[in-house]
Amino acid sequence: MSDNGDNFILTRKSQKDKNVRRVILVEGSINSVVLAAKLAVGLSTGSLAIIGDAIHSLTDVINNAIAWMVVKLSSSPADREHPYGHRKFESLAVFFLASLLVVLAFELAVHAITKNDEAIDNSAWGLGIMFAVLLVNISLAVWERRWARKLNSDILLADASHTFADILTTVVVIIGWQLSAMGYPLLDRLCALGVSCLILYLSYDLFRRILPILVDEYALDPESLSKAVNNIQGVAKVNRVRSRWIGNEKSVDLVIAVEPQLSIVEAHDIANNVESYIEKQYGATDISIHIEPVHVEPVNTEPNPLKQSKTSRRSQELNQARGYFWSIV
Repeated sequence: MSDNGDNFILTRKSQKDKNVRRVILVEGSINSVVLAAKLAVGLSTGSLAIIGDAIHSLTDVINNAIAWMVVKLSSSPADREHPYGHRKFESLAVFFLASLLVVLAFELAVHAITKNDEAIDNSAWGLGIMFAVLLVNISLAVWERRWARKLNSDILLADASHTFADILTTVVVIIGWQLSAMGYPLLDRLCALGVSCLILYLSYDLFRRILPILVDEYALDPESLSKAVNNIQGVAKVNRVRSRWIGNEKSVDLVIAVEPQLSIVEAHDIANNVESYIEKQYGATDISIHIEPVHVEPVNTEPNPLKQSKTSRRSQELNQARGYFWSIV
């Protein structure tokens, strides 16, 4: 790949990372306001459910700070200790956020099963603030998901799913608050259990997206890629195909064979053609190609010395036996 192409890719990645950090910063600021609003309502009404939701919002702010630092770290260029770059730090952060969703789901389910049936005092202004918080979170989740798709960012998508889980949690808190005041605590528990199942599904979807990256599952079908490369002029054989994900980018490692009489320049041109083809057709950005000469097994016309020595020993043993026999006769 040319230096101009490398510079363009680096510039594009840098701009993407800046946009991702900007989105996370906006979300963190909004979550701080939401935290203050929930805490004010919870302390004024004495609702432990709302105070618990405020504490959960505090974890959201902490997650935003961690995500911002992780994105900044993952955008760092490759170095001696990390020759493939730092993109998997972002994947690890997504794994961490998905794990938090699992914890949140179980926490919500346990709370629904074990909580006491205590009536909560209602508050009109508090209910209004909670509805306003709900609308803010819905707008934030939709906005962040749109940016996640636009920037193709797994960490923004994970954070948007987390925000959506916050929406469901706030809905359950509001419903539980009102139903408890009306004397129907059982419906509150059933709603909470249903929401916990939905949050578990959201975490499963994140794990399904991120685990293949963390365990180096192939990014491109090896048989399809090998067949396509074999059709490129100058490629005699594809000896090995490997691919994996580095963040949301594809990395390809190839070993191809060419005719042994080709010069180094000609073999290098073939490798460049293969690299350009893979970059254009499959969208891979990190491509490594190793070239080998076509190996032809030579026809061995010389006698096998080991076999010949064994035959000679047998002949000598047979001759000795014959001589011994005739000496007796």
